Amino acid sequence: MALVHLNIAGEDRIGENDAQFERLNPVSGTSASLCAAASKNDAAKAAVAAAAAFPAWSHTGPGERRTLLNKAAEELENRQDALINAMVQETGATKMWSGFNVMIAAGMLREAAAMTTQVTGKTIPSNRPGTLGLAIRKPAGPILAIAPWNAPVILSARAVAMPLACGNTVVLKGSEICPQTHRLLIDALIAAGLPAGVVNYINNAPEDGPAIVETLIKHPAIRRINFTGSTRVGKIIAKHSAENLKPVLLELGGKAPMAVLSDANIGEAVKGAVFGAFFNQGQICMSTERLILDEAIADEFVAAFVARAQGVAAGDPATKNTPLGSVVDLRTAEHISALLEDAEAKGADILLRGSAEGTILQPSIVDRVTPDMNLWRDESFGPIVAITRARGDDEITRLANDTPYGLAASVYGSDIGRVISVAERIESGICHINAPSVYDEPQMPFGGIKASGYGRFGGAFSIDEFTEVRWITINSQPVHLPL
Repeated sequence: MALVHLNIAGEDRIGENDAQFERLNPVSGTSASLCAAASKNDAAKAAVAAAAAFPAWSHTGPGERRTLLNKAAEELENRQDALINAMVQETGATKMWSGFNVMIAAGMLREAAAMTTQVTGKTIPSNRPGTLGLAIRKPAGPILAIAPWNAPVILSARAVAMPLACGNTVVLKGSEICPQTHRLLIDALIAAGLPAGVVNYINNAPEDGPAIVETLIKHPAIRRINFTGSTRVGKIIAKHSAENLKPVLLELGGKAPMAVLSDANIGEAVKGAVFGAFFNQGQICMSTERLILDEAIADEFVAAFVARAQGVAAGDPATKNTPLGSVVDLRTAEHISALLEDAEAKGADILLRGSAEGTILQPSIVDRVTPDMNLWRDESFGPIVAITRARGDDEITRLANDTPYGLAASVYGSDIGRVISVAERIESGICHINAPSVYDEPQMPFGGIKASGYGRFGGAFSIDEFTEVRWITINSQPVHLPL
């Protein structure tokens, strides 16, 4: 098996002392990839390389950056077969989800390419005669980008695309769960012609992750951080960033509600619920984890929902063409089992108890979930969904907001004014009306509130995250001074 190398200053490298780690296929337990494991010294070298490349890259014209990012999108698409195979082997994802990752990631690179000429400033009227005030945006500097495993091509591309478009250099800290997948993105960027050191790739043995991340955040060359992952880890990264006075963009966990109002189209709502709850085995930050139903339509909805979900099967994506693949590890399977047991012990109705064969989990549906159950409160990040019944729009809204998270949500109903009223009152960074909670486009503002993080990815909305605003004055006549 070929070693997945680090890439620092444009050179493939092994880890210090030839350290390596292995990622196992979650279904078969066989080796999926073998990766060089970075040390803290390796991480520091990557930060230095990004700093060395920054002056030239930050002065590269927007047209050249646009050309290179568009070329990177083409190179990524050229690697589609390799990326699909890597995702299937490393994360247990289906080929459909893997191919979708490549398509969306290429779109993100192209959207970032289009943004290179949109990093603009403005003139500001000055109170001083003969003074022109300018607000200009400049690249922030080397960026630390930390990407997760669950949508590995999409989220690694998102982590680097707009920083590069804005004229920053990047250190990508890949996930230990999918080192080959993340490295293939780096290969596409390098093949597109990005200069050495503009993008650098670091990965590490799982036990070394906290030390590597802390080293990179503290390194004086790193100016900003973006992280997509769990709220637990996001809090640690936010603390290190605050201690070093470095801005950080955090896109964290979710517990997305889907509200179904009394006048909703039941067929459409059921389709949206099945997709939102179970696509990619529920391992998406936007996944629908709570269905909040108006009691007037609850029984009809539940019957149709269970019937449709029973036709959605999971299987080994390497050998079967099922709609769902594997969860990422046995710990996830154990977590889902514990949530089921707790809910059942506290009086919930298990409408569909998905069987488990290792990491192959069939969908589970739990009705009459109450706020004292762990399934109501804890992020499940697996193929299980909680159903709660409510009386009217106000109670639906209150229950939707009864969570520390606030990333995505969706609302189904026929009276558009009524649906908008509910959507506006739901506390989330994203809300889709008459569509599933799982949805994204490269140009849209993507991010959450509360425990789901802060800041926004997405086209022009992320320019603030990766640039500094400078105030410059031009004085056309002598300035009167008191001394």
